[in-house]
Amino acid sequence: MKVFDLQCEELGHIFEGWFASHDDYDSQQTRGLVSCPVCGCAKVIKRLSAPRLNVGHFRDPEAVKHPAEGAVAVAPVTAAPTSEAMQMARLQAAIFKQVREIVRNADNVGPRFAEEARRIHQGEAEDRAIRGTSTPEERAELAEEGIDVLGLPDIFDDERLQ
Repeated sequence: MKVFDLQCEELGHIFEGWFASHDDYDSQQTRGLVSCPVCGCAKVIKRLSAPRLNVGHFRDPEAVKHPAEGAVAVAPVTAAPTSEAMQMARLQAAIFKQVREIVRNADNVGPRFAEEARRIHQGEAEDRAIRGTSTPEERAELAEEGIDVLGLPDIFDDERLQ
């Protein structure tokens, strides 16, 4: 499993991406499947990040002073996040929390999303927040009809995790 720090180019949102391999990331990126979970931007870049190292043995001071023969001694590095990075992380967490709350309180109409959005728009159904699934073509048609929709990745859907 590869974990990459990613960033959208448009608004600079920083997030993690988990992939089976480097090739899996490259393949998904080439096919346009990697996008920002905050704004949906498909222009995503990999950020420089330190690899995750198993450094549990550093708890033993003798292991650091006298590494096993042939072993490479590496001192654990802890870089304090900048105040700007901390502020960005808090802002992203607050946005994710608010979006999850909106999703949680919306009526899940499943694959009937486009149909129900039209009914609401035309006054045939109760005006309420809805969520569900739709194809890119359905979303384009809704936009042409003047119906505003916002596509969100399913990471905001708590029901998906149950």
